[in-house]
Amino acid sequence: MRHVFDVVMRIVSSLLGLLMVAMGAVWMMQGLNVGPAAILQGFMVNDIHWTVYGAILALVGVAQVVWSNTRRRAA
Repeated sequence: MRHVFDVVMRIVSSLLGLLMVAMGAVWMMQGLNVGPAAILQGFMVNDIHWTVYGAILALVGVAQVVWSNTRRRAA
């Protein structure tokens, strides 16, 4: 049962990391005022702070995916 839990948590952790990367990309595009018209609305548009926040979130997401797929398996 422990192995099943580890596999499920690895998948969930990877999906969470990918979601963070996608959100970070959207934040960066809004901060840079690029992308489809659907995301170029709101208070985040053309504000460089959101570009930085998005880059940080995307890096954390990449680290989450790498960590969840390279950590050792429990004995």
